[in-house]
Amino acid sequence: MTVQAYKASRKYETFSYLPPMTPDQVRRQIGYAISQGWNPAVEHTERDNAGGNYWYMWKLPLFGEQSVDAVLAEIESCHREFPDQLVRFIAYDNYVQSQGAAFVVYR
Repeated sequence: MTVQAYKASRKYETFSYLPPMTPDQVRRQIGYAISQGWNPAVEHTERDNAGGNYWYMWKLPLFGEQSVDAVLAEIESCHREFPDQLVRFIAYDNYVQSQGAAFVVYR
């Protein structure tokens, strides 16, 4: 039996091993996070730093935000400001005091 290395582009976060999400799938994931009461946030980083633990926060987390459109607008604003960087969505779970979800929206 031969073991082969996984030969694909670099992988980041939970959903990166799946095909890219459609805009509707991104919208539904954000909607799910909001429905759980998690606080959305947007982060970005350079491609070379994507494997590191530190990403730059785009503004403060959107505490208590209930609008998926408002979150998507912030993701788009971040992507326009930093078009060559990776942009990810984070959802903070206050109850367990950690991230409830995190995925890269723009690679």
